Amino acid sequence: MKVPAPRNAKHRRSAISRVLLWTFLIMLAGAIVTGVSGLYAYTEYSTPGPLAENKVVMVDSGKSVTEIGAALEQNGVISNGRIFALMAELTGQRTKLKAGEYAFPKGASMAEVIALIASGKAVTYKISIPEGFTSQMALDRVNANEVLAGDPAALPPEGSILPDTYVFRRGMTRQKLVQDMQAAQAKLLAELWDKRKPVPAIETPEQAVTLASIVEKETARADERPVIASVFINRLDKGMRLQSDPTIIYGIVGGKGRLDRPLNKADIDAETPYNTYRIKGLPPGPIANPGRAALEAVLNPEDTDKLYFVADGTGGHAFAATLEEHNRNVKNWRQIAGNAAAAAAADDGADSPPAAAPAADAPAATPSAAADGQAPLADVAPDATAAEPSQPAAPEAPKPQVKPPHPVSAKPAAPAAAVALKPGTVLTVDGHSTVIPRLRP
Repeated sequence: MKVPAPRNAKHRRSAISRVLLWTFLIMLAGAIVTGVSGLYAYTEYSTPGPLAENKVVMVDSGKSVTEIGAALEQNGVISNGRIFALMAELTGQRTKLKAGEYAFPKGASMAEVIALIASGKAVTYKISIPEGFTSQMALDRVNANEVLAGDPAALPPEGSILPDTYVFRRGMTRQKLVQDMQAAQAKLLAELWDKRKPVPAIETPEQAVTLASIVEKETARADERPVIASVFINRLDKGMRLQSDPTIIYGIVGGKGRLDRPLNKADIDAETPYNTYRIKGLPPGPIANPGRAALEAVLNPEDTDKLYFVADGTGGHAFAATLEEHNRNVKNWRQIAGNAAAAAAADDGADSPPAAAPAADAPAATPSAAADGQAPLADVAPDATAAEPSQPAAPEAPKPQVKPPHPVSAKPAAPAAAVALKPGTVLTVDGHSTVIPRLRP
């Protein structure tokens, strides 16, 4: 006789089956949800984003990936910040995200956004410091930049920064940028000093920077700088004064860099530490920040016997080793300048303008130059009390290209007050010719 199985065992098997079934169904549903969610997340990650146009957004330092995603979503760069955080984690980019200001292109996908931030290719800005700028002029440009951060930078010593174009990112401080400019100059000077051609007149890197700053202000032509450096070095070796107009200007205006009027005889006679018409040797420090070419010219000057230079009418200079040769060059320059001035005077209606600046109009040599028996390297206007041009002179350019000297006459020169400033008379000041106009009724 068959004995039936206990009923409770059948119930237990039925309960286990139901649990297994529900577990399977739940897992299947979870898998489906996960798959759908994954597909949705991947679609959001790989398809074009919501940006309708290019946009720059700042990714702040110290933010978590969730906070970065929320900020990008708020700015309309991505559609979902949570998916951004998830995909950054899944792709292994979470720890590579870098702070900075990023330019996201129109329609950028989330994958492209994550890759851009991980690359660190943030938006960069540029600031240019021209050769021949004083430190004050450079500092004014840095402190006026609105992208740079922090308090105004401190004024660096004259000649201590390297003129160049500097690239930076938003958030850099003004003081840090100035320090970078100083570090660039120190590095370059050390490299050039090690490769220099030793000359007795330049014993220290500081002296090299000082002379290079004068060379920088004397010419804008790179090919002339080694020759002009040679002229100044030769003059230093012979104990001659440098007689450089830019040193007079720096002694008057300092870091301002520009003199808003023509030089006059009183300026040449002025006693300042920088006036190389009055002092022998180099001034006490640089008068500007020289660029690489000027530094190279001073540390590797051409081997010449030149002692003088004068404008040649083409934007360059004529160089001479003797005073006699220099006087001929000056005569040629005066003829060129006089012809140009005569044409300008004719256009202005001046009566009978001279064909060339007469020799009698040349101002007398300064006492210091005459005592040394050397020709000054500049033409200046007579004392301001003698006459005033009816037209204001143009402001001095930061780097004059023409700087005409005048010769020392064998005959005693007429006093400055006796110079006749008739209509059509040419005043040549720091390379700029000014014509005395006719007085109109």
